[in-house]
Amino acid sequence: MSHEAKPLGGRIFTPTFCICLLVVAIAGYFAVKRFIFGIGSISNMNDGYPWGIWIAYDVVVGTAFACGGYVMALLVYIINKGEYHPLVRPALLASMFGYTLAGVSVFLDIGRYLNVYNLYLPWQMNFHSVMFEVAMCIGTYIFVLWLEFTPAFVEKWGLKNFGKKLNRVIFAIIALGVLLPTMHQSSLGTMMLMAGYKLSPLWHTSTLPLLFLLTAVIMGFSMVVFEATISSRVYELGDETSMLSKIARLMVYVLGFYLIIRFQNIFIRGQMAAAFSGTFLGNMFLLENLMMIIGFVILAYPGYRNNPRLLFIAAACVLIGGSLYRFNTYIIGFDPGTGWKYFPSVGEQMITYGLIAFEVAMYTLFVKIFPVFSVHTPAESHN
Repeated sequence: MSHEAKPLGGRIFTPTFCICLLVVAIAGYFAVKRFIFGIGSISNMNDGYPWGIWIAYDVVVGTAFACGGYVMALLVYIINKGEYHPLVRPALLASMFGYTLAGVSVFLDIGRYLNVYNLYLPWQMNFHSVMFEVAMCIGTYIFVLWLEFTPAFVEKWGLKNFGKKLNRVIFAIIALGVLLPTMHQSSLGTMMLMAGYKLSPLWHTSTLPLLFLLTAVIMGFSMVVFEATISSRVYELGDETSMLSKIARLMVYVLGFYLIIRFQNIFIRGQMAAAFSGTFLGNMFLLENLMMIIGFVILAYPGYRNNPRLLFIAAACVLIGGSLYRFNTYIIGFDPGTGWKYFPSVGEQMITYGLIAFEVAMYTLFVKIFPVFSVHTPAESHN
């Protein structure tokens, strides 16, 4: 089977693309308002909740969704599983836009956004700060992702000489592409260790860095399955279930390890009663893990893994469960004290929807213009 990637071609301004652009335009209005009149003009964030949906979803959850490129690079280039190579570039493209827009969200979230350049001034760097490590790693990883996607530009524009030079250093770029997410995904968990008693014991634990790294890996694999399933149907790329089911088998081990660590930690710390107390926090804990368990049960059976519909459902459940875990840790389970409340404003929500819509629009644009997908004929897809 040929794995040569090709542009899909086709009409750019489809109804979906135009709707996405409309949502982006609305989000753009609120973004302009934020930059002109200040963050308080559109945001409900306050001294009790210094970060809201822009960090909790756009960065903490969004970068986990964007870990498809990370896990595929780890699988193909580090573990040397070349059979999955056709899935690398689509996953990388999704990661590229996911992380880039996460960077945009951070820029929106910073009160004095004009001072963001201080992050890159050595005399302003605080090497003891976890937030600095996260910001620096994410910023660098965005650059690395665009470099990793450069071969698609090379193939599209026929830059053969540049391509040869790139091939000499691509191994170093890929190595960085594996190292940086490993660092900052675990550090996103480390950041909430400083919340102390303000974070519910259902989520506050010394294993936060490990759990955040595991959810990044789990959600990365799940997003590869989720995205590949949708793309194969929408763009008629052929059936990739046999390849995706092998990835799903790997997910079983990582997801099983995550669930063992999660529940063992709750049991050892004596929080099992709180989990089943029937309170809002307890129910949110049960809901996030129920989604994970459903995904695990489906993926644990080979027959289910080979069923495209069940495979898609399992990936969706894991993505929901992982998202809830991260959102619960940063927002739901966090209580800064009496009197402080937070619910995202319309402006905050619209900017988030706009970032998602922009990612969808740019993804559809790039796959039609640049060689991203390995296009198979129906006969090839069954080989």
